[in-house]
Amino acid sequence: MTDQHRHDTRLDQFVDSYSQRTNGMRVSAVRALFAVANRPEIVSLAGGMPNIKDLPLPAIGDSFAEMVAQHGMQVMQYGSGQGEPVIRERIVEVMALEGISAHPDDIAITAGSQQGLDLVTRIFCDPGDVVLAESPSYVGALGTFLSYEVEVVHVVSDENGIDPQALRETIARLKADGKRVKFLYTIPNFSNPAGVTQPLERRVEVAATCADAGVIVVEDNPYGLLALDAEPVPAIRSFDENVIYLGSFSKTFAPGFRVGWVLAPHAVREKLVLAQESATLCPPVFSQFAIANYLTHHDWQHQITVFKDMYRERRDTLLDALASEMPSGTSWTHPAGGFFVWVTLPEGLDTQAMLPRAVDARVAYVPGGAFYADGQGARNVRLSYCFPPPDRIRVGVERFADVVRHELEVMNTFGVRTGHPLPGTRRPAGPGPELT
Repeated sequence: MTDQHRHDTRLDQFVDSYSQRTNGMRVSAVRALFAVANRPEIVSLAGGMPNIKDLPLPAIGDSFAEMVAQHGMQVMQYGSGQGEPVIRERIVEVMALEGISAHPDDIAITAGSQQGLDLVTRIFCDPGDVVLAESPSYVGALGTFLSYEVEVVHVVSDENGIDPQALRETIARLKADGKRVKFLYTIPNFSNPAGVTQPLERRVEVAATCADAGVIVVEDNPYGLLALDAEPVPAIRSFDENVIYLGSFSKTFAPGFRVGWVLAPHAVREKLVLAQESATLCPPVFSQFAIANYLTHHDWQHQITVFKDMYRERRDTLLDALASEMPSGTSWTHPAGGFFVWVTLPEGLDTQAMLPRAVDARVAYVPGGAFYADGQGARNVRLSYCFPPPDRIRVGVERFADVVRHELEVMNTFGVRTGHPLPGTRRPAGPGPELT
């Protein structure tokens, strides 16, 4: 052993060997809470884990066993880098429910829509390029963009999603500064984390704005079929074939199979398949056949209705508990579907600093700052209603409200006026969140 190795006290001896892009990697705020949130005494309103307890698991297990017995040599073997034809054909039928007309050849299967987003970013973005995102935006997407050394610029959003005028102004400003704006990333249906939905007329205007500016639209739609109050709004892809569309079975069936897809123009799809083959050779073959089997032999549309009824009850419980328990000065979104409610606390509170006290009070949430790339979101939290049963949701909100009231009492004790941080806390740079 050399003297250099003997006296090296660094925790990571490989620190000088990593690529520059690893500096953009960061721990997901949601994943970081898993160990705490899974403790039985804690009510977790943090994670977006689907509730799959209502799936007919014995029947699904029987049909999977039959699939292996009859077709095991195929379903347990290597497959195509683009994905198996049988699942791509069924995905066309799924997307038709939201007005999308597509051909199986223009679909690339991925290991969840998260990998689809990674592949899209890989083939389009160089370091220093700009990706536009809603304000706030999905934490997993932000992590992907930053890992590719991309600059994320948030576009002002409101209760109807992205503001088209703000989008036009943002694109113009960035181009005037010599920036290369590659794409707009949006979750138009029941967005994660805000829970808001873009109306059809706004979708048309957003798509037209991006087309005029030469900016690609990447539409992420994991929750679209989980509309709780009305029929789904037509997808942006349904009226613009240049949109790159990300889909997933994680919310409408089960996340453990890790099957998603990208619907893209033919030339883009070719690049995605090459990127997929370099990453994994092929997406999970058994999972693809398993989901195709489920879609063929089970009433999956009725199962989605069952899920919707369950999530509607839980959403309504969360909204009712917020109305009953939260102190004045607090506001929140009213999602028409999906999994999440976005809460804005009175000014002066810092939800990241407050989190340890919330965990001590046996409730978990995700601080709002996790959903911004620029320091916003200090007084926001994302609350999820998808997994806890209604009685636990109500207990969780009661505990959360108690923590907020205590923070406000401390703030008053110190004589801190609204809009000023508590002693020892740090306010983020930049403007405050647009959603209230």
